[in-house]
Amino acid sequence: MSFNGISNSLDSLFRLSDAQSRSISPENPDGRPGGGARSTLEEGSAARAARDLGRGWKVNPYTEITAGSTLTLADMDGPGALQHIWLTPTGQWRSCILRIYWDGQSQPSVEVPVGDFFCSGWQQYHQISALPVCVNPGSAFNCYWTMPFKKHCRITLENLAAKPVTYYYQIDYVLTAVPEDAAYFHAQFRRVNPLPYKSVYTILDGVTGQGQYVGTYMAWGSNNSGWWGEGEIKFYMDNDTDYPTVCGTGTEDYFCGSYNFEDPHTHDHYAAFSTPYSGFYTLQTDQLYASQRRFGLYRFHLTDPLRFRQKLAVTIQALGWREDGRYLPLQDDLASVAFWYQTLPTAAFPQLPGPDQLEVI
Repeated sequence: MSFNGISNSLDSLFRLSDAQSRSISPENPDGRPGGGARSTLEEGSAARAARDLGRGWKVNPYTEITAGSTLTLADMDGPGALQHIWLTPTGQWRSCILRIYWDGQSQPSVEVPVGDFFCSGWQQYHQISALPVCVNPGSAFNCYWTMPFKKHCRITLENLAAKPVTYYYQIDYVLTAVPEDAAYFHAQFRRVNPLPYKSVYTILDGVTGQGQYVGTYMAWGSNNSGWWGEGEIKFYMDNDTDYPTVCGTGTEDYFCGSYNFEDPHTHDHYAAFSTPYSGFYTLQTDQLYASQRRFGLYRFHLTDPLRFRQKLAVTIQALGWREDGRYLPLQDDLASVAFWYQTLPTAAFPQLPGPDQLEVI
């Protein structure tokens, strides 16, 4: 379907529209018409490389974010919609925080470390070929979520690290009318390491308003031997209290796999996969000092969003097995990103962990 030039299907690409395409990058930081490639050699980050060519010849393709500072990537008036974000980072991906603010809110609706936002929470490249998120060689993060806004959009990157980082980025959007019933994109990060014994991990809570839940990413670090994915995911919507409306049957089941994600031919190792709606990968741990198994899992509810009218909370259990066929509550390293759309205002998020608590070790 599409509205006013915001298309997400091939069957509407041929339709004409009054929408105006814009793009923000270091070469056109405010996205204005005819504003690209205007940096002088004195202003450019790549001035030395372009010194024999001059203005217009890739003078300012990247930017540096100094330690402890926040860079405003984009600041634009609406109405309009983000259509694509591409960036490639340096440094620790968990130490750079992406935030998006809608319509002048002081509370961000997106607050997620860069790597986790792009389903890459473990500081290691892994190919992702989903519809809303693609990760391509060598470290190219791509987001295709449609993010409409009616008045204003501001996007920032905060560098929590003690060293500067370099970012190439491009943000593609359109200026166009937005339907009255358009909801606002949200994403929230959480991490607990280790999960306390017999505790349930909270992916999301405190959400108020009307909307739909559209995806989950988890960076799951196993602190035990054996199978780790027996726990159920639960969605508590609207009037739910002790018991949820939607209850899964197991971790690998929710992420659209089955039976331990094991290779169905040999049954002796995990089988990674990346599809438009779900995926799973494992990071090898046979190197010196790499003692823990680490996994990445994503599930996008693109054709099956979970709709709520007033409230939403999402939890998942971490369960393995004891002897004699008994469940073992696990104390794993769990990090997650919840993706959803909702009406404004955005409720306050839990305080983001500090650099030491975010660090991937």
